[in-house]
Amino acid sequence: MIGILVVNLGTPDAPTAPAVRRYLREFLSDTRVVELPRVLWWPILNGPILRFRPARSARNYASIWLPDGSPLMVYSQRQCDALQARWDRQFPGQVRVELAMRYGNPSVAKGMAALRDAGCGRILVVPLYPQYAAATTASTFDAVARELRKWREIPEMRMIRDWHAHPAYIGALADSIRAWWQAHGQADRLLITFHGLPERSVLKGDPYRAQCEKTTALLVRALGLSDDQWVQSFQSRFGAARWLEPYTDRTLVGLARAGVSRVDAVCPGFSADCLETLQEIALEGKETFLHAGGRELRYIPALNDNPLWTEAFSRILEPHWRGWDAPENFAVSPESG
Repeated sequence: MIGILVVNLGTPDAPTAPAVRRYLREFLSDTRVVELPRVLWWPILNGPILRFRPARSARNYASIWLPDGSPLMVYSQRQCDALQARWDRQFPGQVRVELAMRYGNPSVAKGMAALRDAGCGRILVVPLYPQYAAATTASTFDAVARELRKWREIPEMRMIRDWHAHPAYIGALADSIRAWWQAHGQADRLLITFHGLPERSVLKGDPYRAQCEKTTALLVRALGLSDDQWVQSFQSRFGAARWLEPYTDRTLVGLARAGVSRVDAVCPGFSADCLETLQEIALEGKETFLHAGGRELRYIPALNDNPLWTEAFSRILEPHWRGWDAPENFAVSPESG
């Protein structure tokens, strides 16, 4: 059997300060995420950040929490369930899909163990990040490698790096936006906003900005938009360092002051809605835009559990495992961990 380990960033277990503190401690302790010397970063992390930030972040999480839990967890699990159901129909008994979170629960170790115990002798690791960055994709690969160091018998492994320009991904994005416009009408401007990254990360070699720009160019072309109908920006900067520009909040202020009254916002770097989309853009972004003089900002949901995305995601993944038929006598035994 072939195992598919789908990995998203992570989320607190609950919208509470203690749960957020645990999550932030793990997340911000990753040297891929914060590339500062420990001697400088550790006092900051364990001082003002973990002392004051969890309570504020918990309130933000509470504002977007779903009855079934964190939106990122709920939608990521639904994506995996939809893939499993699709492949069970098409390839019964051949594929096992497991969800893991790079930080928090369920852990990468737990997801890997579930695939091992199911007898998966070949595992495909799929970070849920369309665009590659060391802080996200590479960190996922780090976690997988650390877990494999504990295993006696190592399965065959494949890892997907990115799909920022895959036609199925671009097509699903464009189709979901067109469907949303058909139902709600089209605004004056489409804001295409990606999660930010410190500029020094790009200077060190991350292809993230170029991949975001490529995604935008392909999406704009698929939608048939003219140059005055869209704008791209980067959100979620943290700390005093310079991050990728233009910044989303400043872009929204600029649009409002330039007389743009209605904006639709989409976040193509997120496969599932989360704090950064539902709170930072749909709530905070809207407030920023209206306060600057705009009339309406509407957030177009992420692909989430949209059937369009199930179809597209399967098209992205299947070439990586179909034809990778494991010999019948090759399987990792449950005792090998």
